[in-house]
Amino acid sequence: MATEVINRLAETESLLSRHHSSPVTVREWQHLEPWAVARAQLRGLARHEHVIVKWVRSSHPDRTRSEGWRSRTELAALRFLSEDLALSLAPRVIAADVSSGLTVLEDLAPRVALDQLLRADGAAAHADRLVAFARVQGEFHAATACMAATYYARRGALGPVDPAADRVGRWTGLREEGRRQAAAAGVPITGQAERELVAVLEELAEPGPFLAFSNGDAGANNTLVHASGVPDPRLIDFEFAGYTHALNDAVCLHVPGPAWLSVGDAIADGLADAYRQALARGVRQAEDDQRYGFALAAACISFALVRLQRLSLLDTRAPGDDSRLQLVATLEAAARTAEAHYALPHLTGWARQMADLLRRRWPDTDLSLTDPTTFPPYSARRR
Repeated sequence: MATEVINRLAETESLLSRHHSSPVTVREWQHLEPWAVARAQLRGLARHEHVIVKWVRSSHPDRTRSEGWRSRTELAALRFLSEDLALSLAPRVIAADVSSGLTVLEDLAPRVALDQLLRADGAAAHADRLVAFARVQGEFHAATACMAATYYARRGALGPVDPAADRVGRWTGLREEGRRQAAAAGVPITGQAERELVAVLEELAEPGPFLAFSNGDAGANNTLVHASGVPDPRLIDFEFAGYTHALNDAVCLHVPGPAWLSVGDAIADGLADAYRQALARGVRQAEDDQRYGFALAAACISFALVRLQRLSLLDTRAPGDDSRLQLVATLEAAARTAEAHYALPHLTGWARQMADLLRRRWPDTDLSLTDPTTFPPYSARRR
């Protein structure tokens, strides 16, 4: 890995020197683990003394970071946002070499990842930053709705892309595996619940007015904020960017993602309204309680199904493993969200039945996940 980093340092100097027609040297190079990312301090580049450098890794244990399409997607996404839409919600591209997969980005420091603040200080200490996190997601979707053709023209110039695959999402196979595992556990989706699931999949595949741009992972780990004062959030990591159902990105406000055991009550904490009101400024259908509630419930239930594909793996874990509790929390939070919006009653019943079965199957998970004294909002899952 050291050799690769040294090579990328040299390539960065060469790229920036060519791009700016003057010598640029790296004064300091901080490799940011575990990914192929570094923060560099430069000499000779007046406007951008500090930058972020990302590259396509030549080899990686899971063999995913060597896929060049991720770099091309991120490059197209960031230029689409800054150059086509004139948005400042994500880092700007300073220079890029498509052939080598090297991209130099604006450094958004001193902002830090929101999830780091939540882990260190707890959600209560960062209530305003959480509301800003929800609001910026809605603003992002409102600003990018109806602009898919512009993005895909830019992305298509860099290589093949399938807008339909982006819209449906890369989770189709995992969702189906989750459904299979539920059936094997004795809680199949049948009858009226199955008919509701068909409607869920149709909603997510054909978002209509809710079609909006996504970075592909709208969690707190990919939102940078100032640790004090005005949050002024920015979104990062667009390697999986594409146009999809906007409310897929709102799920993280209501249902704990892989990193969390609880995300609290988005309605009571104001996150739900912050997101929805911001979205409605560009997507008026978000003001329709029935339309919006159904779509949000659909996205949450779909996410729970995706997470359920891990069931057989979690059966092999030792009692007390947080991943088991996290799966129960996901199912129950998805059910609560659907109930709050009076949507998908049969799938909600299925999710609760599945969670109840897991509580019996794994007695160590039979805990009160809604008790804020035991599980305050944004309680981290232990790895």
